[in-house]
Amino acid sequence: MLIDEPGTRRRTQRTLHPLAKWPVLGIAGVLTLAHAIAGAFGDYWIDEVYMLAAGKYHPNWGYVDQPPLTPVIAAAMDFIAPDSMFVLRLPAALATGGAVVLIALLARELGADRRAQTIAAFAGATGLWSNLIGHWLAPYTFEPLLWTALLLPLVRWLRQHAQGVADDRLLLVFGALLGINLQLKFQVVILCAALLISALAVGPRAVLTRPMLWAGAGIALLIGSPALIWQALNGWPQLAMSSIVAQESPMLSGGRGGTAVQLVVYAGVLGTALVLAGLWLLLSRSWLRPYRMLAVTAILLWVFFVVTAGRPYYLIGMYGLPIAAATVGLQRRREAKPPGWGWAAWPVYAISLVTAGMLIYAGGSINREFSAAITRIDSDRVSDRIAQDVSGAYLSLPAEQRTRTAVIGESYVSAAMLDVGSEHHPLPEVFSPHRGYGYFDAPSDEIDTIVYYGRDAEELRPYFTDIRPATPGEGLKGWIATGKTQPWSTIWPALRSL
Repeated sequence: MLIDEPGTRRRTQRTLHPLAKWPVLGIAGVLTLAHAIAGAFGDYWIDEVYMLAAGKYHPNWGYVDQPPLTPVIAAAMDFIAPDSMFVLRLPAALATGGAVVLIALLARELGADRRAQTIAAFAGATGLWSNLIGHWLAPYTFEPLLWTALLLPLVRWLRQHAQGVADDRLLLVFGALLGINLQLKFQVVILCAALLISALAVGPRAVLTRPMLWAGAGIALLIGSPALIWQALNGWPQLAMSSIVAQESPMLSGGRGGTAVQLVVYAGVLGTALVLAGLWLLLSRSWLRPYRMLAVTAILLWVFFVVTAGRPYYLIGMYGLPIAAATVGLQRRREAKPPGWGWAAWPVYAISLVTAGMLIYAGGSINREFSAAITRIDSDRVSDRIAQDVSGAYLSLPAEQRTRTAVIGESYVSAAMLDVGSEHHPLPEVFSPHRGYGYFDAPSDEIDTIVYYGRDAEELRPYFTDIRPATPGEGLKGWIATGKTQPWSTIWPALRSL
């Protein structure tokens, strides 16, 4: 025994089990390959095309509904290989596989042997939500990787602190990873608030007294400052988005009740069982006492996201820890008394694997159905079809008039599709008053003709004397508006909406 603080004894540091390198890397590799192959086909997901358009055509330090990291990644991938869906989505597939490795590392930190690490990796690899979206380049695809990476140095510090040999430099690593998370999604701020409350409630409060923790917080603010400053300069529009998310909750998850269930079951068949078991073990077992604050954190987040009608996938970054705890719990039972019913787990593994495969396949179908519902176009390449139709309307105008013409999309989705489609179909600058696009540049006052793409052009009628259909069809189509009656400095603020 070693002496740490007056009156306090500490144990010598426990040796970790070897990493189950080949099983874990094998599971992660197969998952990455499956999503890389799936990502090579189909059209852009609606959030994905927005990421690409924002990063490529509207680079900025921040955006209304997210920080800039994902748009930067999208623009970089498109620069490397323009129009390649495989290359664009490769970072998403790698992040999905990488999260599996980090879950296994979390399990190892808690004492998992090779078998338990493998089970943890398999559970992480068969999650429902992660397999549905694992090849879409969107912020929530990277969130499991970055949240799990953020928790890993904290879990190691908690383990070391319980043994009396904590290396506070891990808290600096925590801060740096927090800064990267701040450049991905601002939900990590809610995670940090829950961690703070949990540490105060159940300990260890000693973590809050470490100077390295607050130095790490300073590093996080420094890394995240561009996006935070952009939000401050633009009136914190991200805060206004919370009410929009709540309004969309009934459509996406069936309201708060659906969100409450999906926040858990998105972990998958095996994952859901391990998440629930792991939370119980973290709250009730003395050998997991050093990590209890993380179980309280997960529960606080669940309550917060249900009450605020958040998205049903907001908790996916927290699945790894209870999964890790549960696998170590199973290991301890196995070591104490080998069960005679171990065979019963194999059907669960099989169902989990089949379900995960079905979700990967279903991603493409859901992508097409969602795009068709929004655009009213049933096509494998909706973005190209929209750009082609609107380009035809634009080219029908006299050459001199085209110099005073801009394109406006009714929604941020259609505007992003037009922006991306302009690479192959002649179009002028694309605008939209909707959501993030509304905070991009407004048309200049030289623009007096609009090619509008939307269900109807009623929102333009107070500002233009003549509006006529420009493309055939029902639902979304092109319109040409002429005879502008007011300057854009008046029109744009009136049109802009989240």
